[in-house]
Amino acid sequence: MTNKPGTPARTTQPDRPAGYLITPRAPLDRTFEMRSTSTPRGARLARRLAANRLDAWGIPYDSHRHDAIVLVLAELTANAVRHGHVPGRDFHLHLQVIAHTQTVRIEVTDTRAERVPPRPDALRTPNAEDAGGRGLHLVAGLASHWDWHLRPDGPGKTVWAECALTEAPTCTSDTFVT
Repeated sequence: MTNKPGTPARTTQPDRPAGYLITPRAPLDRTFEMRSTSTPRGARLARRLAANRLDAWGIPYDSHRHDAIVLVLAELTANAVRHGHVPGRDFHLHLQVIAHTQTVRIEVTDTRAERVPPRPDALRTPNAEDAGGRGLHLVAGLASHWDWHLRPDGPGKTVWAECALTEAPTCTSDTFVT
């Protein structure tokens, strides 16, 4: 990129809109998709890129909504790596801000159909001595809705969650077993 001689180069960043993404100035839906390796490194990269994208869309870092969305996304991608891993296959992340409902929808698709999570109404509370099983409780506590379905176009499943932008996260201390 070149400038005309005598024209000062722009060195400042554009102003960020005040508040969250859902404003009269930005009524459109936003979408971010990526395919990543089904490894812990791939899950970490997906989390970091999505967190950056949320911030760019006006859901700022260090806000409760941003932190809740990123935590839900991190749990879903970690579960795709741990429970949906098929050697040589990737997982797919789809992140969407839906303006008219003021929600963020997170979908994580893997290629393993024989290992499926429980339905939201059948989610069992883990015992105190269980080493795992708390991730979906975090998702249930932070998301407005979540569920899963088998992929219609191939092997595997999609686990999805929706997080509201209009209210604070609903996670309470009695949601978790210590």
